[in-house]
Amino acid sequence: MTTPSKVSAVAEITTDFQESNAAVLTEYRGLTVAQLKELRVALGQDTKFSVVKNTLSAIAAKEAGVEAFNEQLSGPTAIAFIKGDAVAAAKSLTDFAKANKQLVIKTGHFEGKALDAEGVAALAALESRELQLARVAGVLKAPASAAARIIDALRLKLEEEGGAPAAAAEEAPAAEAAEEPAAEEVAAPAEAAEAAPVEN
Repeated sequence: MTTPSKVSAVAEITTDFQESNAAVLTEYRGLTVAQLKELRVALGQDTKFSVVKNTLSAIAAKEAGVEAFNEQLSGPTAIAFIKGDAVAAAKSLTDFAKANKQLVIKTGHFEGKALDAEGVAALAALESRELQLARVAGVLKAPASAAARIIDALRLKLEEEGGAPAAAAEEAPAAEAAEEPAAEEVAAPAEAAEAAPVEN
């Protein structure tokens, strides 16, 4: 007989499947509570690592349309429901499994596709989203910094070239004034010519 608690548990697992972009099925036989806590910390806040009942998980997976876990739900089971970076989470799981042989990665589900244990390992070997974003940022940043250096160099060059002509322009009026005869000197001969008597 189905109890309200079982119905609630199935609904919760179904929601976890539906809200996750990836899920990894593991067997945790022999892991201590402290080790499970360590794994949860390593997975981060975007991954929910839940110890589940196989029968209820099978029902929830079917309701969520996840076929990857068919025939795989046996033994002490825990599922990593990944809502963030699937690559980073898969890497944390595989690294932990290498250090703790009690954790066995059995299968996975990623963006609607089934993954076997090797598929999960292959996913873990990819570059994480953060690293990809860092690479893209680096590519975008490099031309910008280069352009900034070029613009700054041009500005300095223009300032250096613009400084000399400006100084010359300031000196030019003084030089021209020195070369031109004074107005009084030009007027004096004209006045003398008017004052001189005209001889017949």
